[in-house]
Amino acid sequence: MANEEYGATAERRTGTSPGRRAVLGAAVLGAGGAVAGAPGVARAEGRHGKGHGHGGELPVPTVIAHRGTSGYRPEHTLGSYQLALDMGADVIEQDVVPTKDGHLVCRHENDITATTDVAAHPEFADRKTTKSVDGVQLTGWFTEDFTLAELKTLRAKERIPGTRQRNTLYDGRWDVPTLEEVLRWAERAGRERGRRVWLHIETKHPTYFRKLGLGLEEPLAKLLRRYNRHRRHSPNFLQSFEPSSIQRLRKLVDAPGVVLLSSANSRPWDFVEAGDPRTVADLIKPEGLRWMASYAKGIGPTLDLIIPKGPDGRLLEPTTLVRDAHAEDLILHPYTMRNENTFLPADFKKGTDPNAYGDAFGAFKKYFATGIDGIFSDNADTALLAAADFRDGGPVNG
Repeated sequence: MANEEYGATAERRTGTSPGRRAVLGAAVLGAGGAVAGAPGVARAEGRHGKGHGHGGELPVPTVIAHRGTSGYRPEHTLGSYQLALDMGADVIEQDVVPTKDGHLVCRHENDITATTDVAAHPEFADRKTTKSVDGVQLTGWFTEDFTLAELKTLRAKERIPGTRQRNTLYDGRWDVPTLEEVLRWAERAGRERGRRVWLHIETKHPTYFRKLGLGLEEPLAKLLRRYNRHRRHSPNFLQSFEPSSIQRLRKLVDAPGVVLLSSANSRPWDFVEAGDPRTVADLIKPEGLRWMASYAKGIGPTLDLIIPKGPDGRLLEPTTLVRDAHAEDLILHPYTMRNENTFLPADFKKGTDPNAYGDAFGAFKKYFATGIDGIFSDNADTALLAAADFRDGGPVNG
């Protein structure tokens, strides 16, 4: 898509009819929950216009702390979330999976082999097993085989120590938090800071767990209601790779839903189970976007759906997804930016060490220029600087 098209799209989005995207998060300032000029609070004025993305309540582009600050601390720990908040992240992400006794805990996967010290606990040696999760064979330890009390005896550790060796310094410092503990933490931190703490909560493998009698949506909705985060203007997003999970949540709470989208040739697992032949490639066509807009407020595509890569790993021309999604009044929160060379497009790698930092700022600028509303990042501090640079810089196509 030509640069001038992006500029025209951005201009259209600054009109006086903000639509669906403008109401996301509209309660924060209106309820007196935010302090103008407070650390980490930026206004979505200027480049994209007031109201773009979140009614001006969150800055655009919005920085979403991916699993907390997983570039610096073991992911999905209170330490990771706290550092993200201290850095000023606009929104902090949680992934939720259930325990055997139905509690929701924050782990990226139900397989906790790599993210906890469970392998060092001889009392749980017999829990190691092989399972098929969404069609993938996995061998390890799984949250659904542990009660919450048992899970609380484990300690969290760095998932990719070969890449993030410094994070191993914090191995064992934190346990596996429940979602309710995170909600309490966010409530307390919001009172202390004079503004609500925004969350981005994902249901993981919801069809798989529903078959085990451990459905995620009902206990999640119950917790959201308990902490008054179930309303349309509550400071959180609900996300899932399975559209049916967002549809189910839509019937239970009014909090905005975001459909996550993997590679173009993939199929959501609930589609596989239901015999729905559609792929992600179908969902990102105008008719697919229109369908998602009927029950969701946004989409969370992989970055390759925004700007694909060529065989050499370098970025190609952007697709029309941003323009097409905005035409349906959907926000876009693509994932995931990381600072290390191994995760960056070839255009922005520096040197030969895959674990060294590359030109992350250059990559952020390229993605922001497409007009996305926010981005998930493992390195909230880097993302915040890049977003501030972008807001203070030239035109969208600059």
